Amino acid sequence: MQVVSIISTKGGVGKTTTAANLGGFIADAGLRVLLLDLDVQPTLSSYFTLTERAPAGIYEMLAYNEQRAEQLVSHTAIAGLDLVLSNDDRGELNTLLLHAPDGRLRLRHLVPTLAPRYDLLLIDTQGARSVLLEMAVLASDLALSPVTPEILAARELRRGTLQLIEDIAPYRHLGIEPPPLHLLINRVHSVSSNARLIQQALRQVFQGQSGVRVLDTDVPAIEAYPRAATQGLPVHRVEYRQPAGRSAPAALDTMRALAGELFPAWHERFALVTGRGSTGGVGRGQRA
Repeated sequence: MQVVSIISTKGGVGKTTTAANLGGFIADAGLRVLLLDLDVQPTLSSYFTLTERAPAGIYEMLAYNEQRAEQLVSHTAIAGLDLVLSNDDRGELNTLLLHAPDGRLRLRHLVPTLAPRYDLLLIDTQGARSVLLEMAVLASDLALSPVTPEILAARELRRGTLQLIEDIAPYRHLGIEPPPLHLLINRVHSVSSNARLIQQALRQVFQGQSGVRVLDTDVPAIEAYPRAATQGLPVHRVEYRQPAGRSAPAALDTMRALAGELFPAWHERFALVTGRGSTGGVGRGQRA
């Protein structure tokens, strides 16, 4: 099982949207995906319709070391896409984990119990520096950070997210390497020259920097993404053809390119996803 945390110390950059759409696309490719909602604001937990709601969630998992799937795992209406709900309504987990001896490593110790059931674990995090955020990164094989092409977002990326990766480097003494950080440029306006300049600057700044990579794929600012969220669907099911007269690619093509860049071993499966079909407009490869 691969573990990817979607992180940023800045809110509003599209972490939850990225988690929902990436998870939905990869599930439609026939892989088993678990979403873990670590955000106190449970936006990801309410993105998809649930066909079965588990009695427990992230609070029981982290506070009481609950490991039973039947207690933790809710099932979404997307076949192959499950969810551990955010239910820390009062924000108690940060304090609890801050004072626990294994606080920042607790999720890392729990993840192996999920590995036999899933191919991919996607962790959505809150947009602020916290013990929960550090814990998510330390449990991950890869950290994915959306960043919008705005100068303030670029500055916060350097000040916050990159500093976080540096600050957990001492865990190398315990044999835990910080995960590589991939930057996803999100909500790119094709007509904005300023956005294009910042996009180019980001690529130049991080070119050759060890452990940090700017992805070739970027996500355009198109109406399909909020429309998909309103419908509770992954965006590739909502827009699988490029509208006439628009330069930005179809959402299906963007998600396929992003998934293929992050997980090249599954490239052939991703090629089979069409977004069209009898069930909510989806076509999927055969499930493993």
